[in-house]
Amino acid sequence: MSQTKPDQSFWKLWNLSFGFFGVQIAYALQSANISRIFATLGADPHSLSYFWILPPLMGIIVQPLVGAASDRTWNRFGRRLPYLLIGAAIAVVVMCLLPNAGSFGLTVAGAMIFGFVALMFLDTSINMAMQPFKMLVGDQVNEKQKGLAYSIQSFLCNAGSLVGYLAPITLTAIGISNLAPEGQVPPSVTYSFYIGAAVLVLCVIYSFAFIREMPPREYARYHGISEAPDSHKEGMITLLRHAPRTFWTVGLVQFFCWSAFLYMWTYTPGAIAETVWGTTNVQSEAYQTAGNWVGVLFAVQAVGSVVWAVAIPMFRNHKVIYSLSLALGAVGFISTLFITNQYVLFISYLLIGCAWAAMLAMPFTILTNSLSGKNMGTYLGLFNGTICVPQICAAALGGLILPLFGGHQVNMLVLAGVLLILGAISVGLVKETYAEARKTDEMLDETL
Repeated sequence: MSQTKPDQSFWKLWNLSFGFFGVQIAYALQSANISRIFATLGADPHSLSYFWILPPLMGIIVQPLVGAASDRTWNRFGRRLPYLLIGAAIAVVVMCLLPNAGSFGLTVAGAMIFGFVALMFLDTSINMAMQPFKMLVGDQVNEKQKGLAYSIQSFLCNAGSLVGYLAPITLTAIGISNLAPEGQVPPSVTYSFYIGAAVLVLCVIYSFAFIREMPPREYARYHGISEAPDSHKEGMITLLRHAPRTFWTVGLVQFFCWSAFLYMWTYTPGAIAETVWGTTNVQSEAYQTAGNWVGVLFAVQAVGSVVWAVAIPMFRNHKVIYSLSLALGAVGFISTLFITNQYVLFISYLLIGCAWAAMLAMPFTILTNSLSGKNMGTYLGLFNGTICVPQICAAALGGLILPLFGGHQVNMLVLAGVLLILGAISVGLVKETYAEARKTDEMLDETL
């Protein structure tokens, strides 16, 4: 029988997730600038969408492996933190190399291959560094405080996104050049990656200084498991077969949500270029102006997420706030069809930020409450598939759906809104439970 974990102070909960701030800066820099980097290197603009499939593909491979490995790791550095250290170290190196892919005297093809390999390592390492923070909350926070803990994580995640999205614009404003020779990335982007790498290093140092992971005996006492690693090593397929019902119902909500946001990342530039600037010509100055404005809108979304992440813990009913947040995001997406003023779009993206904050906090709060500590990391790694698979599916289908809408990219944002409505409705299928974890472990033991 497991003991109840004690309540923790706000600052202990903060320390558990602070490193997420640095990891998310790296992720935001990648998300906002990867198309720009590869276009600068010479990629065909019509082929850029293929690069967006790589991040979720790496995530679906790496995160389950990190989760499973960390479930069986016990050493002087901790259980989850060693994987943060490895992932962050690789990310820092790659962040310094990737924006310089065009500066090594390589051919266009060589620079593209170098950039592609660097992106693969960057996304792998970001996923490896990101996963431990999700698992640490599941390991160390009691059910009563998990909502607050994941909201803090959501706050830090969006704060990091804000820094990453605005870094190149800010550096340009203080005099760093936003121009570069043909085939090279502008210094404003390159230096942003350097700064992001430095912040990530500081966040890792902070995490190792202020996070104390439970030793095996204490972890076993609070999670009702054997102190030593179990001699039965359940495979991932077995764990999926016996996964709590919550895993699958929340996963359905995730499918609709992450498909919606993949379409936002893909089609916002073309959508606002047409609706606000009245152009579909990618070579025009107006289109490039719209592209710059996308970074501002995504930053506004991050602000909305930060603010809403503070409000989420005030709601005791997880399902109500989860569904409400997704509905607000749906309104934001659908409203883009009717808005032709670039500043009024701030309202749309603030509402979209509400959905984003809930997507970062609520699924993990609900899921980890239904899991024991025995296979927590593995299950959270597998749960990442509910983030990656919808993005892969949406990316593969987007090119087929867009012609059905006459090629108008704003309609893909409306589709994103419809998907969020379906997600909000699907929340009704989720049944929160705190007992399935024990039943799951007993079933596994009987099976094996």
